[in-house]
Amino acid sequence: MIRMILKNGCGEILVQGEGREGVELCAERVYQQGDVWEIHSDFPHLLLRMDTGLMPGEVYIPSQVMHWPVPSGEDRNAYAPGLFEMRRHFVSAHVMTEQAIHGERLISLNPSDLKGHTDFYPHCTANVETRSESCFAARNVIDGYRINHGHGEWPYQSWGIGTRQDARLRLEFGRTVEISRVALTLRADFPHDAWWQSVRLRMSDGGEQILELRKTDEAQMFEPGTHRCRWVELDQLVKAEDPSPFPSLTQLDVYGRDP
Repeated sequence: MIRMILKNGCGEILVQGEGREGVELCAERVYQQGDVWEIHSDFPHLLLRMDTGLMPGEVYIPSQVMHWPVPSGEDRNAYAPGLFEMRRHFVSAHVMTEQAIHGERLISLNPSDLKGHTDFYPHCTANVETRSESCFAARNVIDGYRINHGHGEWPYQSWGIGTRQDARLRLEFGRTVEISRVALTLRADFPHDAWWQSVRLRMSDGGEQILELRKTDEAQMFEPGTHRCRWVELDQLVKAEDPSPFPSLTQLDVYGRDP
């Protein structure tokens, strides 16, 4: 069973619905600060869509319940203008098939990921996000947007490091997965942007690899070999010789499967 509930800041139920293997709801409400969706599921793997303006993506819920505070205030700058200001919102959750779960796929994609602490995965965090602004938050690199010829607010959101020399980003899966390929799409708003000539890819099983990067707007694919891990991390970011101090990452794609 899957159940979706929208509550306001006082905990009052505004909208709810349930289904054996899927739920689709329309919430007739202009979101207010403090509104939060709760998803209760007997199944840990769901295909989730939290609004019409968000892509669907896979989530893993280890505790059978996840909370999705509706983005408000400055946090909305990483999303399409007006997305959470409309009076009608479509949300859906469906059970993933066993074939999909154990087949190779883009295992990192989660447009529903939120800045800060969450109780669902995949989830991205970093030790720095430029000026703590949402349009430079770590979660942007798994939202599915690869438009990289600009910088700042949607659709050019990215992970910005604020010129930190020790910047690092971690992608957590919430369970052990088997990964096989990794692709990086750098932000390419040249000449405003610089780029990294190399980064280190670390994996929770102890594996690591130096990824040599090029100045390009295209995704750069790497095959580190098969690894079973709970997280991957990017660190040791080496900036190329360029006048700009602003290298940034638009998207981190990890391909793999649940073993």
